[in-house]
Amino acid sequence: MKKPGSMKALEDLGRVRLSKNFFLREFLHSEIADFHRIPNIPDDPELAIEAGQRLCEELLEPLEATFGRLTIRSGYRNRAVNGFGNARGLNCSSNAASAADHIWDMRDADGCIGASACIVIPWVWDRRHEVGGWQSIAWWIHDHLPYSSLCFFPKLWAFNIQWHERPARRIRSFAEPRGMLTKPGMANQHGSHHAFYALLPEPANVPKFTL
Repeated sequence: MKKPGSMKALEDLGRVRLSKNFFLREFLHSEIADFHRIPNIPDDPELAIEAGQRLCEELLEPLEATFGRLTIRSGYRNRAVNGFGNARGLNCSSNAASAADHIWDMRDADGCIGASACIVIPWVWDRRHEVGGWQSIAWWIHDHLPYSSLCFFPKLWAFNIQWHERPARRIRSFAEPRGMLTKPGMANQHGSHHAFYALLPEPANVPKFTL
């Protein structure tokens, strides 16, 4: 599949269905791209679709089935958009660090693929005074889903969630308490963390969806 060279081709690319409830179009929106007029179009659509499907099927669909509709704050960024955001201090890591992360169609230094999206779970945010902090959903995901990394932010408890073919199993936060919640080698990496998310629902069954 070639990189779209026309509005019609980009429109068709946006119609690509990544999973039961998610299409590629909703992950292409970027405030950086819109405001600075940098087209956020995948350079390698096939690789972006492959990584995006894994992100949606394995991580986002189970979350939506359990907690209701997710809000996508940001998703895919191409090299031009991400590089511009990094150079201008717009909360983008370098392109090398964002490969197989927000840059879905760029393999990382080890040749692996991955994809990230920044999401908000309204069900959890609306119950933030009841559920025990952002750590509740962090540990829920850790115990139930094959994520690679999570990074939480103060506003709306938005967080980056990454699928990667070699999952790192790492959680950090810029929301209080800031820092690393868990990573391989820490004593809390293994075992059940149910006590932290006892007020959250059990994961919903998500049948395999055939595209």
